[in-house]
Amino acid sequence: MTDNKHQRQLTCAAKISGIYLITDDSPKEQLLSTVQAALSAGVRVVQYRDKKRCTADKLQLAIELRQLCHQYQALLIINDQVELAQQCQADGVHLGQSDGSVSAARSVLGDRALIGVSTRTQQMALQAQQQGADYIGVGSVYPTATKQDAVHIGIAGLQEIRRAVDIPIIAIGGIDSSGLAAVIQAGADGAAVVSAIMADPQPALAARELTLQFNQLLPLPCGKVLTIAGSDSSGGAGIQADIKTITLLGSYASSAITALTAQNTHGVSAINAPPADFVRQQISAVLSDIGADVIKTGMLYSAEIIATIADTLGSTAEYSALPCVIDPVMIAKGGSNLLQQQAIDTFIKRLLPTAYLLTPNVPEAEVLTGMTIADLSSMEQAAQQLHAMGARNVLVKGGHLDGDPVDVLLHHGKIYHYHALRINSAHTHGTGCSSAACIATLLAQGIELTQALEICKKFITQAIVDAPHLGHGHGPINHYTAALSVGDRRNDCHQ
Repeated sequence: MTDNKHQRQLTCAAKISGIYLITDDSPKEQLLSTVQAALSAGVRVVQYRDKKRCTADKLQLAIELRQLCHQYQALLIINDQVELAQQCQADGVHLGQSDGSVSAARSVLGDRALIGVSTRTQQMALQAQQQGADYIGVGSVYPTATKQDAVHIGIAGLQEIRRAVDIPIIAIGGIDSSGLAAVIQAGADGAAVVSAIMADPQPALAARELTLQFNQLLPLPCGKVLTIAGSDSSGGAGIQADIKTITLLGSYASSAITALTAQNTHGVSAINAPPADFVRQQISAVLSDIGADVIKTGMLYSAEIIATIADTLGSTAEYSALPCVIDPVMIAKGGSNLLQQQAIDTFIKRLLPTAYLLTPNVPEAEVLTGMTIADLSSMEQAAQQLHAMGARNVLVKGGHLDGDPVDVLLHHGKIYHYHALRINSAHTHGTGCSSAACIATLLAQGIELTQALEICKKFITQAIVDAPHLGHGHGPINHYTAALSVGDRRNDCHQ
């Protein structure tokens, strides 16, 4: 084996994986901006596909895309056009079945170039591998609107091809956040997407939502969660509950403390908040070194702290791309205010629009929307209003309403309901904090949002059932047995 071929294979195995972004026909500046947002969120392969621009414009855009990709240590692959790939010095070319041979492309681009081939059958895949392709595209796995003549092979067809070849496979066709998990479990090394990122108004969050799902291939413990919240001296809620939840579920927890509270199961007797700039320093120290996959926020206390958090998380493209699970903590179980009244407007204007998932209970949703929420229908209306206010996804928790609790999720324009039996217990201190931390942890481990909420519902229910009955007021829940009850979630989700 030549040195160049060996290096090419190592590069292909390492980088032809995860989310493989294929460009669309957006105007140039919009296209570049969207690609940069996706790269900042973890995309490491971009395929430039262009059927409309003139030759000179294609070359100029391809050069700019190559520079942008290399800035993020990502690969640029040119669709179909070997000559364009050579001229712009791209990392490789992707060929359709009628776009020429692997050997012809190799003779033009050299041994270091990566060459992929589109396939849809086991025979095509084996032929591409035998001809020296470095990776193959396989699909269409799902029906797709971007290629009307695509043949739909399904998950079974993808699995069949995976068993036949040992080079990297990029699954193609109709893949979004809801269908990606099955593609990964079927053995794809990566997944090609177009509209799931290019057409999304928040391409960085869309890309991160997808790239995180590849964490499910990692052994536990995996995933990093930064919790930004207040400290609860009783250990039942706040930072303490978050770290218990994140750690017991199998991820790494880091923290930035926004307030110190003196509290027990009877309530909060004192609050001492640090300077807002010290909160900023905590966040920056963690993100600049350890990093995070997901951020969870809880008690934020003051307008100044909220504004500082929003400024810090928005200070770089990489930080802005981190999904934030935002729990709008306002009132403690004992009735104490945990968010100053003047801070609510700042929260609505500065932090709520950054939420990947906003998780208010009914009283919190009423404060944020100004609505009266009395039933399932008004919960759904509140979720829609909070989405219109800027939150990407909204979970309105229904435990404060009469009857068995139902939580309402608004996700990608669809409403989901999550039911549970009501447990008559005074030992529910920390359920809101722990729920948000649980969801953030599951997302960091690669579990898709709707499945994460199903698991979280089971986790919290078990935590209340097994509460250790500590204290004489609103006692804490049992994080330990709750974590045991849900086991290794990733395998359960995809069987």
